[in-house]
Amino acid sequence: MSSSSTTQAPPISAYAIVVDPKDNLAVVKEPTAPGLEVTLSSGRVIRLSSSVPPGHRFATRDIPAGDFVLQYGQPIGTSLGIREGEYISHANMTDEVPVVRDLPEDLRTPPPDYTPERERAAFMGFRRRDGRTGTRNFVLIVPTSMCASHEAQQIALLAEFLHYSRERYPNVDGVVAIPHNKGCGCQDGSTIDVMLRTLSNYADHPNVGGVVLMDLGCEKTNLERVEKYLLNREKSFDKPVAKIGIQDLGGTQAAIERGLKEVEQMLPEVNRAVREEVPVSELVLGVKCGGSDGFSGISANPSLGRAADALVRSGGTVLITEVPEFCGAEHILAHRAKDAATGRAIYRMIDWYKEYASKFGAVLNQNPSPGNVAGGLLNITIKSLGAMSKAGTTRVEGVLEYAETVRGRGLHLMQGPGYDQESTPGLVAAGATVVVFTTGRGTTIGNAIAPVVKLASNTPVFERMSRDLDLSAGGVIDGTETIEEVGARVFEHVRRVASGEALARAEEHKHREFQFWAEQTVSL
Repeated sequence: MSSSSTTQAPPISAYAIVVDPKDNLAVVKEPTAPGLEVTLSSGRVIRLSSSVPPGHRFATRDIPAGDFVLQYGQPIGTSLGIREGEYISHANMTDEVPVVRDLPEDLRTPPPDYTPERERAAFMGFRRRDGRTGTRNFVLIVPTSMCASHEAQQIALLAEFLHYSRERYPNVDGVVAIPHNKGCGCQDGSTIDVMLRTLSNYADHPNVGGVVLMDLGCEKTNLERVEKYLLNREKSFDKPVAKIGIQDLGGTQAAIERGLKEVEQMLPEVNRAVREEVPVSELVLGVKCGGSDGFSGISANPSLGRAADALVRSGGTVLITEVPEFCGAEHILAHRAKDAATGRAIYRMIDWYKEYASKFGAVLNQNPSPGNVAGGLLNITIKSLGAMSKAGTTRVEGVLEYAETVRGRGLHLMQGPGYDQESTPGLVAAGATVVVFTTGRGTTIGNAIAPVVKLASNTPVFERMSRDLDLSAGGVIDGTETIEEVGARVFEHVRRVASGEALARAEEHKHREFQFWAEQTVSL
């Protein structure tokens, strides 16, 4: 389609966003109609040939068949022949993009420019005896298998009703349980190891001040094995702990009664912990996304990325997972690795997940959900290029297995699925003390022991779900805020939530989800 000669057309920014100067498309932010004319930054005017929904794309120039369609300055698909002004969809674009595996053997990415210590922010946290700092102080009930999950949940519910109140125990954030449907006989040793690692990391988490461990009594995933994981740690497990065996005590009612007594005795000791001022470098931030749309990678994710960069430059730690959503963009992360060995580990984690998914008849470019596609995320490459921006721009320091404890500062990648109910707990098990979760369609998920802050990608969803979403990056789309400004707001809100000055919306609604990904084997 030839360019229009009119000079009265509004600027493209009134209706759409060109993310990168190299892009040959624009992402629509306002409803459009056939015949709409817009002016590009070059002064050239183009006319749309059809209506394009918000979050979707139209071509800003002809894209011949075989050429790459570009967003974020990267290929997101291959053109089947797309004319200027045409709506880009699966009808005229394939999902084919180059698979990149090159990596310089002498790769050395410099460390970030650290903020001087005197200029770093601080927060009020619970300093634990092992030196780590928590953002919350829970009594946690840990069932070692599905066979003890009912009793664990009942103990937590009844304890909060009968024994716990914020007025009586102002330094305790509640009594919570992590019921689950795994354990007992299990399928194989690797599954047991992943499960026990996750459970023991929750028990040992700095957001937990006291623990009640419980089993049925005859399962493989029993108290003895969980205790073994807790004892075989670099630092001693040093917090109030009680153990309950359901069979030994005579059944459900006796186990619940014992659990309530243990919690009642434990609460005063857990309450002795008090918040103190600590540098923000003690924070471990997990970054997640879910219910994403075409704006997530343009507003919410890069804004969160600015907050992640600020934390890393302040000496803190950032964890990102959802490995399926690295697919198609993994070369960008690999080239940001601190060295070639770390870059190769990034490629291995992607390739392992591709093989893992293929065992179930799945391919990773099918990852976007129907809601993702409806919101403009047509394939996994588009989703990945936007999703990875929530981890910021600093170098990748290391790669972790699912729920493996992070041992260094800076940005780390964790193996894990895209499924929110499993990837979020994995981040917390790896050490995240607060999570920021971006969403374009809206989501309500929380976590049993860590605050989960929601960041909306657009103003309409934030206004519609304001009781569940904490912050909005919609101003980036509306043109009222910059990514830097939203990122600064996110950083400050995380600091306030970590300090207990504010609760995440999910905490207000008592969202305490927990599940784990117990299907994987070692991949790194």
